[in-house]
Amino acid sequence: MTSDVWLPLPADGIEGLPEGPRYLFWDGGEEYPADPADCAFYVVPYMKGPEIAVRPLAAMTSVRVIQTLSAGIDHVTPALGTLPAGVRLCNAKGVHEASTAELTLALILASLRGIPGFVTGQQREEWRSGFYPALADKSVLIVGYGSIGEAIEDRLAPFECARVVRVARSARTTERGAVHAFTGLPQLLPDADVVILSTPLTEGTRGLAGAEFLARMKDGALLVNVARGAVVDTKALLAETESGRIRAALDVTDPEPLPAGHPLWHAPGVLISPHVGGSTSAFLPRAQRLLAGQLTRFAAGEEPRNIVLTTG
Repeated sequence: MTSDVWLPLPADGIEGLPEGPRYLFWDGGEEYPADPADCAFYVVPYMKGPEIAVRPLAAMTSVRVIQTLSAGIDHVTPALGTLPAGVRLCNAKGVHEASTAELTLALILASLRGIPGFVTGQQREEWRSGFYPALADKSVLIVGYGSIGEAIEDRLAPFECARVVRVARSARTTERGAVHAFTGLPQLLPDADVVILSTPLTEGTRGLAGAEFLARMKDGALLVNVARGAVVDTKALLAETESGRIRAALDVTDPEPLPAGHPLWHAPGVLISPHVGGSTSAFLPRAQRLLAGQLTRFAAGEEPRNIVLTTG
């Protein structure tokens, strides 16, 4: 049985890899390290884009596990139809929660407290004192309450928010309280001071924050997107931010990377970070631990963790 494993990280830097498989390094280069048909476990290159991610898949006729190093899998799913039945697609749950939640709080606090204006003021030697919004006493709505949404709420806890409301694809109850279904958004949006998008990109969430969604947000509210750029309708967002009615803090955009000259760069009240929610010093050690654990299970003939879907 084939046992080639394609890794985008050097195998000698991953402590705890099991013996047996042949570990091959491929991080998206033009040349493949071996015949893709012999690959049994494929770890998708991180942050290299969908074209590179799916390039070898059609030739991977023996692959049994595809492991992303991202929380999202939307860059891989369009090519899954080329694969045989029974292939497990796993995401990187446990790798990005802390870093993405950190950046979410940084974007919220920077936007509310006027940090971008202070940076500009420092560059111009201007003392921009005044009163600014606080996160304390604000109502926060988290749209997409998976492991990242939970990590965001963990970090919101000390900030004395008036309330944190949770929304996911389907309603459920957690230790922290109720999670509402997406169908409840029209009633929940008007009460939120901060709306955080942390949902996966699916056909159901593409364009979720469109004109109607944004129109239901209260005047002066802040939209924070740490999900995927296409969850937000950029044209609708520009209409709302250019009018000054709402503000936005975006780690992801549509298009992405945001090209020079795009109006979103200079839209009033918009803070942009270049999709760095997960790419921090916390990434590598957590990714290495994930891969060691997944490959240990694979070598032992056990089911991997974090299975998102199985081809059929």
